[in-house]
Amino acid sequence: MADPGSAPAPSAPASAPEDVLRVEHIAKRFGPVTALQDVNLHLKKGEVLGLLGDNGAGKSTLIKIISGFQRADAGRMFLHGQPYEPKSVDDARAKGIDTVYQDLALIDELSVYHNMFLRRERVRRPLPLLNNREMKSEARRALDGIGINIPRIDVAVARLSGGQRQAIAVARTVNSASDIILLDEPLAAMGVKEGAQILDLVARLKEEGNVSIIMILHNYVQVFEACDRVNMIQEGRIALDKPTSETSVEEITNIVVDEYRRAREEEHAANTRATENAGGTEDVPSAS
Repeated sequence: MADPGSAPAPSAPASAPEDVLRVEHIAKRFGPVTALQDVNLHLKKGEVLGLLGDNGAGKSTLIKIISGFQRADAGRMFLHGQPYEPKSVDDARAKGIDTVYQDLALIDELSVYHNMFLRRERVRRPLPLLNNREMKSEARRALDGIGINIPRIDVAVARLSGGQRQAIAVARTVNSASDIILLDEPLAAMGVKEGAQILDLVARLKEEGNVSIIMILHNYVQVFEACDRVNMIQEGRIALDKPTSETSVEEITNIVVDEYRRAREEEHAANTRATENAGGTEDVPSAS
């Protein structure tokens, strides 16, 4: 239950014809831990939505629910106006939603091009043999399209840098022809140059207007550079939903600072109560 003194939780955003994805009143618990309480989110066609929040705020949990990796305990979702209840990641992918997770979901021992087509392998017909030539050709085009320099695509990904591995995961998702792409901290393992190339790719996709994107980011400057709108999760709810043109780094920073201040005050109050309770039960030394 929400603190009576806290600000009222935002209601579900009004429905709009251009929404390709709607999330309404989503909740998720892991035992005694509440990850999401009442999340309402919407995504328009061709829009890039930045998803912010402190560590443990529930951002990745929300992405995993949308992608079919986890199921919500409550709430509902709509995809292109129709009820959306993904049974698995493959089911979500078949419906047009693909994801790049923080752990990238790459297999170190496989080559670059085999990872690019993991679970989507090209096969020859009628014999079910891998069409390595076609996969190599498509993987090279996809990586060159992003602008990431990976000289050899036949080497194991274990030999590549963190940024190169991230680029492979992003390129694989973009190459899947999905309607909605979910990026869970896509720039976390990248250097400045590689990160800029991924942001350039996002900008190009946004300009084309065919793909909608949700990005988890921690760098507020990148949010304002790449995103049309920003959502911030606090205490398992969307606490901020604004176009980036109507907010600022300062406003978002102030919201985060206020959250930290409130959390410290609550911790101090709890410690004070604990100390007072302990003091009331201390043993009194007996007179000698």
